[in-house]
Amino acid sequence: MHNAFLLLPDFLLIVCGFLICRYTALDRPIWESVEKLVYYLLFPVLLFNSIVRSPLQPAATLSLAFCGVATVCVGIALAYALRWAPGVDARLHASGAQTAFRFNSYVALALAERLAGAQGVAWVALLVALCVPVCNVGAVWPLARHGGHRYLSEIARNPLIVSTVAGLLANLAGLQLPEAAATTLSRIGQAALPLGLMAVGAGLKLGGLKEAPGLASAFLGIRHLVLPALALALGLLFALPDGQLAILVAFAALPTASSAYVLAVRMGGHGAYVAGLVTVSTLLGMVSVPAWMAVLDSVAS
Repeated sequence: MHNAFLLLPDFLLIVCGFLICRYTALDRPIWESVEKLVYYLLFPVLLFNSIVRSPLQPAATLSLAFCGVATVCVGIALAYALRWAPGVDARLHASGAQTAFRFNSYVALALAERLAGAQGVAWVALLVALCVPVCNVGAVWPLARHGGHRYLSEIARNPLIVSTVAGLLANLAGLQLPEAAATTLSRIGQAALPLGLMAVGAGLKLGGLKEAPGLASAFLGIRHLVLPALALALGLLFALPDGQLAILVAFAALPTASSAYVLAVRMGGHGAYVAGLVTVSTLLGMVSVPAWMAVLDSVAS
C-alpha cells in the first residue's frame, strides 16, 4: 500500500465511530461502555496473546528495542519538563503529558502488517511489550501525584501493564496454551482493533483545548515531530535493517493512545482537555505517519 494510504483503513474505522456516535441511537453512553470493554478486557488480551505468540529474538532485536525505549523515555522527559514552563496549569499538564509519549497500539498493530508482514507484527509486539509499561508508568505518575492517588497501586492495577508483564513472563517461560484457549484468546483480541478504533472516533472532540492551546501544541509537537525525528536518527545511528527502521519510525510517528482519555477521567484529570489532544493527535497521525515514511524513503534512497 502506498505510504499516503497506510492509515486509510484505520481512519475510515475512526470516521465510522464518529458518525455512528453522532447520528444514530448508538450514542455516547454506549461507546463509554465499549471503551471500558476494550481497555479492561479486549486490548489486554490482544497484548498478552501477541506477546506470548511472538518470538522475541532478543539478539536480533536488541538495537530496535533500545531505540524504541529510548525514544519513549526522551518523550517522557520532554513532556515532564513542560511542567516548569511559565503559566502552565498543573492539572492540565498532569492530564495531558501522557499524550506526548503514549502511542495508539491499535493503529500500531494494524499498521505493522502492512509495512513488514508477520515479522513486522512481531517487531511491533516487542516494542509494545517494552514500551507500554514505560508509557503507563510515565502517564500514571503525574496524575497520581496531582490527584493524591497511590502511585504503586495504580501501576499494579493497570490492565495494560498487567497483561504485558504476564505476556512477557509467559513467553520467557515457554508457555504453550492449549489450542482451544489460544483460539479463544485470539478471537477476543481480534475484536480490540476495530472496536478500539471506532471508540476513538466516537470520542473525538476539540472544545477542551481552548484552555491551554500553547501547552497542547507543545505536547503534539513532541508526539509528531520530535519523537519521529529522534527515532529516525537513532535507527540510522544503530544501522537498523530497513524493515526494523521503518517499523521504528512509524511507531514513533503514531497518534497518541485513545485510552489516555479513559486514564485521565478515571484518575480525576481534565478529561475534556485530553479528549481534545487525542482528537487532534489522531487526525495528525493520519498525516504524520505517511509523511515520516516518505522522509525515511528519501533518506534511505
